[in-house]
Amino acid sequence: MIAVMTLSVLLGAPALLHAESADVAAGKRIYSELCKACHGLDGKGAGVMKFTPPAADLTSLEVQAKLDSGLYKSIHEGRANTAMGAWKYALSDQEVRDVISYVRTFGGGLSKP
Repeated sequence: MIAVMTLSVLLGAPALLHAESADVAAGKRIYSELCKACHGLDGKGAGVMKFTPPAADLTSLEVQAKLDSGLYKSIHEGRANTAMGAWKYALSDQEVRDVISYVRTFGGGLSKP
Protein backbone atom coordinates (compact mmCIF):
# COMPACT_ATOMS: atom_id res chain seq x y z
CA MET A 1 0.00 0.00 0.00
CA ILE A 2 2.85 2.40 0.80
CA ALA A 3 4.42 1.72 -2.60
CA VAL A 4 1.12 2.56 -4.32
CA MET A 5 0.80 5.79 -2.35
CA THR A 6 4.41 6.74 -3.05
CA LEU A 7 4.01 6.04 -6.77
CA SER A 8 0.79 8.06 -6.82
CA VAL A 9 2.49 11.01 -5.18
CA LEU A 10 5.37 10.84 -7.64
CA LEU A 11 2.95 10.70 -10.58
CA GLY A 12 0.85 13.53 -9.19
CA ALA A 13 -2.29 11.37 -8.89
CA PRO A 14 -4.39 10.75 -5.81
CA ALA A 15 -3.31 7.63 -3.95
CA LEU A 16 -6.50 5.68 -4.65
CA LEU A 17 -8.98 6.29 -7.44
CA HIS A 18 -12.09 4.27 -6.72
CA ALA A 19 -15.40 4.61 -8.50
CA GLU A 20 -17.18 4.10 -5.17
CA SER A 21 -15.98 7.53 -4.04
CA ALA A 22 -17.25 9.21 -7.20
CA ASP A 23 -20.62 10.78 -7.97
CA VAL A 24 -21.86 9.98 -11.50
CA ALA A 25 -24.54 12.69 -11.38
CA ALA A 26 -21.98 15.32 -10.39
CA GLY A 27 -19.67 14.00 -13.13
CA LYS A 28 -22.44 14.35 -15.69
CA ARG A 29 -23.04 17.97 -14.62
CA ILE A 30 -19.34 18.81 -14.89
CA TYR A 31 -19.05 16.97 -18.23
CA SER A 32 -22.04 18.91 -19.61
CA GLU A 33 -20.49 22.22 -18.55
CA LEU A 34 -16.84 21.63 -19.45
CA CYS A 35 -16.34 18.60 -21.68
CA LYS A 36 -19.36 18.38 -23.98
CA ALA A 37 -18.23 21.17 -26.34
CA CYS A 38 -15.20 19.12 -27.39
CA HIS A 39 -16.18 15.49 -26.73
CA GLY A 40 -19.86 15.80 -27.66
CA LEU A 41 -22.98 14.94 -25.69
CA ASP A 42 -22.45 11.22 -26.30
CA GLY A 43 -18.66 11.29 -25.74
CA LYS A 44 -17.80 10.30 -29.31
CA GLY A 45 -15.61 13.36 -29.90
CA ALA A 46 -18.02 15.13 -32.23
CA GLY A 47 -18.61 18.25 -30.18
CA VAL A 48 -19.18 21.74 -31.56
CA MET A 49 -15.44 22.45 -31.31
CA LYS A 50 -13.26 20.80 -33.98
CA PHE A 51 -9.57 20.05 -33.48
CA THR A 52 -6.61 18.43 -35.20
CA PRO A 53 -6.05 15.85 -33.89
CA PRO A 54 -9.73 15.40 -33.04
CA ALA A 55 -11.01 15.18 -29.48
CA ALA A 56 -10.86 11.67 -28.05
CA ASP A 57 -13.80 9.35 -28.55
CA LEU A 58 -14.56 8.55 -24.92
CA THR A 59 -16.70 5.57 -25.95
CA SER A 60 -13.79 3.86 -27.73
CA LEU A 61 -12.16 0.69 -26.44
CA GLU A 62 -8.85 2.56 -26.34
CA VAL A 63 -10.19 5.09 -23.83
CA GLN A 64 -12.42 2.71 -21.89
CA ALA A 65 -9.53 0.22 -21.49
CA LYS A 66 -7.42 2.84 -19.67
CA LEU A 67 -7.07 2.59 -15.94
CA ASP A 68 -8.86 5.26 -13.92
CA SER A 69 -5.42 6.60 -12.98
CA GLY A 70 -4.59 7.07 -16.67
CA LEU A 71 -7.82 8.95 -17.30
CA TYR A 72 -7.15 11.01 -14.19
CA LYS A 73 -3.72 11.99 -15.51
CA SER A 74 -5.16 12.93 -18.93
CA ILE A 75 -7.75 15.20 -17.33
CA HIS A 76 -5.50 16.59 -14.60
CA GLU A 77 -2.37 17.17 -16.70
CA GLY A 78 -3.80 17.43 -20.21
CA ARG A 79 -2.46 15.66 -23.28
CA ALA A 80 0.61 16.84 -25.16
CA ASN A 81 0.16 17.86 -28.80
CA THR A 82 -3.63 17.92 -28.50
CA ALA A 83 -6.25 20.50 -27.57
CA MET A 84 -6.77 18.69 -24.23
CA GLY A 85 -5.55 21.15 -21.66
CA ALA A 86 -4.81 20.55 -18.00
CA TRP A 87 -7.81 20.88 -15.69
CA LYS A 88 -5.78 20.65 -12.47
CA TYR A 89 -6.40 24.30 -11.64
CA ALA A 90 -10.13 24.22 -12.44
CA LEU A 91 -11.24 20.85 -11.03
CA SER A 92 -10.65 19.30 -7.63
CA ASP A 93 -9.49 15.69 -7.32
CA GLN A 94 -13.06 14.74 -6.39
CA GLU A 95 -14.49 16.50 -9.44
CA VAL A 96 -12.03 14.66 -11.70
CA ARG A 97 -13.09 11.34 -10.10
CA ASP A 98 -16.73 12.32 -10.69
CA VAL A 99 -16.05 13.05 -14.38
CA ILE A 100 -14.22 9.74 -14.76
CA SER A 101 -17.19 7.90 -13.23
CA TYR A 102 -19.47 9.57 -15.79
CA VAL A 103 -17.09 8.84 -18.69
CA ARG A 104 -17.19 5.18 -17.64
CA THR A 105 -20.94 5.17 -18.36
CA PHE A 106 -20.08 5.59 -22.06
CA GLY A 107 -18.45 2.16 -21.94
CA GLY A 108 -20.90 0.39 -19.68
CA GLY A 109 -19.66 1.93 -16.42
CA LEU A 110 -16.81 -0.48 -15.77
CA SER A 111 -14.28 1.03 -13.36
CA LYS A 112 -10.61 0.21 -13.82
CA PRO A 113 -8.79 1.47 -10.69
